[in-house]
Amino acid sequence: MDRTVEDMLQSIELPNRQPAQVLWADLQKHLPETPGSTGAHQAWSGGYADHITEVMNLAYTLYETLNVERKLRFSLSSALLVLFLHDCEKPFKNATGKELKAFDWVQKRPTKSDKLFQEKLITQYKFKLNTEEVNGLKYVEGEGDDYRHGKRVQGPLAAFCHVCDVVSARIWHDYPKENIK
Repeated sequence: MDRTVEDMLQSIELPNRQPAQVLWADLQKHLPETPGSTGAHQAWSGGYADHITEVMNLAYTLYETLNVERKLRFSLSSALLVLFLHDCEKPFKNATGKELKAFDWVQKRPTKSDKLFQEKLITQYKFKLNTEEVNGLKYVEGEGDDYRHGKRVQGPLAAFCHVCDVVSARIWHDYPKENIK
């Protein structure tokens, strides 16, 4: 689990690799100290990057293990893309006005799990998500109010990404604690 985000972005297929690389470079340049949350997981300076690194690394490990048992119906590339984007509003949520000026397309600060902000960011960076990836991004944190008995709303990709996110945010929420500044 020692791959860097930069390395893992290389496994995202075109056309989404380049916008992911540009977004990551922008975040690392302008918002590198973003915490992963306000207290639930990776809640230290730089914790957002730690969380994204961890969920993407988990995707490699779990994808390989599960795909050997039964062929998965989605690609590792799609899982990495969804996990890379799943919390993309967080760096902007607590950014200062000065920090936000680097992102002239940002009209207002996003709220927690702001799906409209995510959509705007995806459009701004020119990501091209397929139907499965859109479902993955929408339901990476579960079905929530969309849950219906007898109906599957969260697709396999979303469920897989949810597992990666839960492991990082709930099991390993304080890793790597030595990064706390």
